[in-house]
Amino acid sequence: MAKEKLRGLILSGGKGERLRPFTYSGAKQLVPIANKPVLFYVIEDLVACGITDIGIVVGDTQAQVKEAVGDGDRFGARVAYIQQEAPLGIAHAVKIAADFLADHPFVLYLGDNLVLGGVASFVQRFRGDSSNCQILLRRVDTPQSFGVAEMVDGRVARVVEKPSQPTSDLAVIGVYMFDRHVFEAVQQLRPSARGELEITDTIQYLIDKGLAVQAQELNQYWMDTGKMGDILEANAVVLDALPSRMEGSIDSASRVGGKVIVERGAQVINSVLEGPLIIGEESRIVDSQIGPHTSIYHHCQVEGSRIANSVVLEHTLIERVGYRIEDSLIGRYVELRGDGKTEERCCALTLGDHSQIRAV
Repeated sequence: MAKEKLRGLILSGGKGERLRPFTYSGAKQLVPIANKPVLFYVIEDLVACGITDIGIVVGDTQAQVKEAVGDGDRFGARVAYIQQEAPLGIAHAVKIAADFLADHPFVLYLGDNLVLGGVASFVQRFRGDSSNCQILLRRVDTPQSFGVAEMVDGRVARVVEKPSQPTSDLAVIGVYMFDRHVFEAVQQLRPSARGELEITDTIQYLIDKGLAVQAQELNQYWMDTGKMGDILEANAVVLDALPSRMEGSIDSASRVGGKVIVERGAQVINSVLEGPLIIGEESRIVDSQIGPHTSIYHHCQVEGSRIANSVVLEHTLIERVGYRIEDSLIGRYVELRGDGKTEERCCALTLGDHSQIRAV
């Protein structure tokens, strides 16, 4: 039987401990991938699935998330915010969102997950079938780092959180679909050894009760952007998929190769751009080499420097750095200055917001 209109629930809490010091002052879900916060990809994905009533579970960074997303109108959605007093687990987030969800079937989407191409086909299947839960699975090299599904005769028999000896390489990724039976499940849960209400225990409860838990294997690109290397990889993959776009200005002394996006108001002067890359709004690139696989966010200034395979956030100044900056994640309002002496060596940096570095 087809399900009534679905709602969306996005988790945007958590402390981003695997991205410190980068996330000491910022929400990990607002880290931009190709100059768009990861959280925005999630919201847009839900809207593309026809889901416009969306709840966002927020924690310590709620003010930043609310400022960035607003009421959801810019996305064609209606957004409500649900405060989680501490990161007590994904299932806890479902539990405290019960009033917002109001027994509607819903899609639960972790706000730092990126699925290239979206999940519309999976949501459509859930919307049209009689299952009580649908999980998305992805084959991974390190299943011990994830919740893992064990399949028997094509059915989900067991779901185990971070098993030390996995019996499967099918990881449960951060997109789940539930009907109203999940609320009974989360009410029955007890905290795990790490003090959280686990979503894997929730799914196992539904299986043990004989409810219909379906699994679909995801074959397109997916990334949990919770670590620095994951962000850089996702940034490169998304940049590879974007078409060139020129809204700013590039002077005649500059050279451009590959797919390059220069956003509104940006200026490129006497520089080399090696795509794929993106230069954000009102940013200024002077006497520099940028790319490949690099994102410079809005209102940045880069002068006399070389940057590749990196993500640079807004309002940052990088000036006369002699080393080539590679594989780096550089926060907001950073000032990174050098002495202009060109070195053949490279440096890899992870700098939190408002850092001030003199590189000599």
